[in-house]
Amino acid sequence: MSGLRPALLGAALVALYTALIAAADGITKLIAGGYEAPQLFALSSGLVLIITGLSARRQGGLRAALSIRCRRVMALRAALTVVAAIGFFQAFRLLPFADVFLFIGLMPLFAAALSGPALGEPVRPAAWLALGAGAGGILFLLPEGSVALDAGHGWALLASLTGTASMVAARRIAKEERKPLAQVFWPNLALALSMGAVLPFVWHPMPLADVLWVAGYAVFLFGARFVSVEALRLLPAFVATPLMNLQFVWMVVIGFFGFGELPTLGALLGTALVVGSGLWLVADEAMPARAVRRA
Repeated sequence: MSGLRPALLGAALVALYTALIAAADGITKLIAGGYEAPQLFALSSGLVLIITGLSARRQGGLRAALSIRCRRVMALRAALTVVAAIGFFQAFRLLPFADVFLFIGLMPLFAAALSGPALGEPVRPAAWLALGAGAGGILFLLPEGSVALDAGHGWALLASLTGTASMVAARRIAKEERKPLAQVFWPNLALALSMGAVLPFVWHPMPLADVLWVAGYAVFLFGARFVSVEALRLLPAFVATPLMNLQFVWMVVIGFFGFGELPTLGALLGTALVVGSGLWLVADEAMPARAVRRA
């Protein structure tokens, strides 16, 4: 049971992450057309820093909760987070939900490729088969008639690559020390500083309703990033990232009710392959034999 419980807990945390991050992505798509990326991220990151600081004070003080030993890896994670945030913002502004999800669905393959050299967690042949099935499912999610690539797809690819690398860095840090609040605080500080530097040049007045949307985005983002750090502590990156594709279920709901986007039969089949491959990887990670080999 020692291998089963962490795997199941990690899977549950990833499922919670998908709900939180899909809600944040839905807000991004809702207001992205009216504002530049620095305005959204400077405000939301500032709010996340406040939430993180208040949480840290309740857990023994700022110094204890936010200090970290893996400073170089954290600096890399912070830089990757900034690039990924800009990339996803631009992608959601220029592309439909389904198109962005195609690139999000490639993140497990990117994570698998990075897990060996960066984490010392090489992917087994059977796991590659499961990841391949998940990638095959992504092909079914391609919107009908969507064959041309444009700038939005370039932003989505950049965001997926840097977002995956950021999660791999989070896994690397979590293997050394358990500091989830620090892993939320420092990347958001980098985002707030970089976006705040250009905020005066792109600022547009915001009505109260949009301010409330940004506040909601910050709350969902804080929850998603905190939960994802804990999930990546319990599961290898190449196992956690396929499960993160469960957010497509939430994206379908948000896309349908918020933007009138109806999934096709092929999209549903692709979802089944993506979800099924992720569940297989969790089951394989939870097997007692895996725990024995790891020990």
